[in-house]
Amino acid sequence: MKITVNTLQTMAAEGRKISMLTCYDASFASLLDGAGVDILLIGDSLGMVMQGRDSTLPVTMEQMEYHTRCVAQGSKNAMVLGDMPFGSYQESPAQAFANAARLMQAGAHMVKIEGGAFMAETVRFLVQRGVPVCAHIGLTPQFVNTFGGYKVQGKSESDAERIMADARALADAGASMVLMECVPAVLAKKITEAISVPTIGIGAGLDVSGQVLVLYDVLGVYPGKKARFVKDFMAEAQSIQGAVSAYVAAVKAQTFPAPEHCF
Repeated sequence: MKITVNTLQTMAAEGRKISMLTCYDASFASLLDGAGVDILLIGDSLGMVMQGRDSTLPVTMEQMEYHTRCVAQGSKNAMVLGDMPFGSYQESPAQAFANAARLMQAGAHMVKIEGGAFMAETVRFLVQRGVPVCAHIGLTPQFVNTFGGYKVQGKSESDAERIMADARALADAGASMVLMECVPAVLAKKITEAISVPTIGIGAGLDVSGQVLVLYDVLGVYPGKKARFVKDFMAEAQSIQGAVSAYVAAVKAQTFPAPEHCF
């Protein structure tokens, strides 16, 4: 069954967990699709895991467009979610639409943008023009230089209130999903209960609508430092297909993330 925005909304309303993994090529897209992954995210994480960069900032629109086209070719049922890279949407809503249109024409069904309430106008502009949006809040990797590193967000009361306000503003602007990265599980639960669209967590606890991880982390092949929220599903699997299927099953059964993966 083809996964659509309506499918995700229904899954969240019924308490059926959504599984998402990053994906960058047609072969893995086919494998992940066959294993039942609901959403394939062409993440700008490719800058780190594929290109060996120390951040996502150098990734270009041309690269995102290329990898989105590859993933779309290999996917049949999963939703294809394309990341908007650094510098491709921050200038103006019109700039964001022009670049989002490129990803949609390459095969994306939705685009993801980073940033809080200040991006609400851009989200509304895109949605009104036929571009579904996944908002990304909490730890937003494109802001790594502002944050001073990859740190948990929302630990203080004021920071938690700001992130909650971000989630509300973006959902009210028409975002179809809100992805929360590296926020305390208690905060992620409150946000999930407060907004009417599905929430996706990465390092955000169990009480969200679904989970996402970087594919290379799931397979235990990324040589960089492992984040607390990562689990190597390949360690106990007999094949890549088995590792991906185990991840999907763990998300659906709510056995991942475990307490040791949460903040």
